Amino acid sequence: MQQTKKENIQWQINEKKKPYSSKVLHDFTNSEIKRVYQFQKTHPLYNETPLVRLSNLAAELGVEEIFVKNEACRFGLNAFKVLGGIYAVGKFLAERIGRDIESLSFEELKSPKIRELTGELTFISATDGNHGRGVAWAARELGHKSVIYMPKGSSTRRLEAIKAEGAHAEITHYNYDDAVRLASSHAKVNGWIVIQDTSWEGYEDIPLWIMQGYATISKEIVEQMEVISEEPPTHVFLQAGVGSFASSVAAFLIQHYRERYPKIIVVEPHQANCFYLSFKNKGESFQTVSGDMDTIMAGLACGEPNPRAWDILSHFSEASFSCDDSISALGMRILGNPIGKDQRIISGESGSVTTGLIYCLTKNKALFEVKEKLKINEKSRILLINTEGDTDEAHYRKTVWEGTYPLTNI
Repeated sequence: MQQTKKENIQWQINEKKKPYSSKVLHDFTNSEIKRVYQFQKTHPLYNETPLVRLSNLAAELGVEEIFVKNEACRFGLNAFKVLGGIYAVGKFLAERIGRDIESLSFEELKSPKIRELTGELTFISATDGNHGRGVAWAARELGHKSVIYMPKGSSTRRLEAIKAEGAHAEITHYNYDDAVRLASSHAKVNGWIVIQDTSWEGYEDIPLWIMQGYATISKEIVEQMEVISEEPPTHVFLQAGVGSFASSVAAFLIQHYRERYPKIIVVEPHQANCFYLSFKNKGESFQTVSGDMDTIMAGLACGEPNPRAWDILSHFSEASFSCDDSISALGMRILGNPIGKDQRIISGESGSVTTGLIYCLTKNKALFEVKEKLKINEKSRILLINTEGDTDEAHYRKTVWEGTYPLTNI
């Protein structure tokens, strides 16, 4: 592990990495994710999000290409999380009525005939914002109820956005992981259905469906890359909360590109850096983080890895980075203030940290050692995913306009 001055960034090479194994990836094959995609796109609002080429930023940072998949455009909800919610809720309903989801459309699941078979259901989840809004949206769209719990310190604006989707939602006095346990306990008492992207013993199917829903981002990426570029990416930087997003996107890219798959780099906030600590730990099991997780990267403030995600990321990741909030704020400013004719991207706190990190890796001499270890150079083709837009507009403006969370050592 190394770190820059004032510990803005810490890094750990993954010494647990193992040879390619299709067994670890079997739920994320092209054929599996194609079935997920076929259902998602039956919703009339489905459109693929843009893959943005930032050529001038790439030149400034001394790499060949930088691509940003902009999930702020997804379903009008300003974040990617709905991809998991829409598929998991749809898949649950399909199984409840004994149908294969491949034979159903979103509109059919909304029909009175299906509703008569399922009755009115209540879906419950814990969230820092985006996942809960996606679950609430999917439940409302399909004619069902939702209950959403948020960890202490959550944004009231994100709370109101969830309520606007028809959910009963409240900010609890717990951190994220304890809010998940609260949701699970209330589900057992009330007969509700938990829609959560982390798993535990006896609760594994729905988290997998959510992860498969996320993986369609990768399906779109590889198809878009074939149109705009002759070569695949060499590196992909992925944000990790519980790791479900990062592992599902990585799993699809790995099995698609096989021997040419990009280097997988995991990125987290300091306050919830369970993957970084897990890679740093000499044992094979993952580590957890407890207590308050006070970071502007609310969507990543999770202290316990999803075991399935850990299996994938420990197997294939090159390295893990732990970043303080200044790296996220830097990324927000870079994407929102493009060079030349590069497209402007509005990125929220959790969506921007990877951009801030790649900037630091190419500009900060204290990080050149890990830059060389990861073979980031003039031939690198960097893939980033902007996982959210300005889901808290007031905080976005404060960060970008007022220069809060300044980076002091570059």
